[in-house]
Amino acid sequence: MAKLTLDQADRIIAAALAKAAELKLNPLTIAVLDDGAHLKAFKRQDGPGAPLRPFVAQGKAWGALGMGVSSRAIESRLKERPHFLGALIEASQGRVIPVAGGVLIRDPASHEVVGAVGVSGDTSDNDEAVAIAGIVAAGLKTDA
Repeated sequence: MAKLTLDQADRIIAAALAKAAELKLNPLTIAVLDDGAHLKAFKRQDGPGAPLRPFVAQGKAWGALGMGVSSRAIESRLKERPHFLGALIEASQGRVIPVAGGVLIRDPASHEVVGAVGVSGDTSDNDEAVAIAGIVAAGLKTDA
């Protein structure tokens, strides 16, 4: 069974931050979780940032892992089934943040889920874009 390494998690964050700099995004908070939803690596850029950003970044990744799809897909599904939101939030003890910016990480050979990245700080679309860029730059795969 493939596992996400600390080196891979660090490379994901470095590449995501490089992409954010290229796009001139607001300061970001990035969380990388392993397949057990444990925090593997984390960075929060200098500058303005709300104190909830670390929880939001982790919640996006946590939701992706918990539901087996990106946080964008969760958000879309909840639009179709809004009654499920309360159940999802309660089942996750408030951890799931169902907006774009949480992306699954897959092993390129086995396609197994090995973790997830959650990003917070800019628009949800930009958060998701830098998460994807980080994963790809680290030589891993994603569904997004």
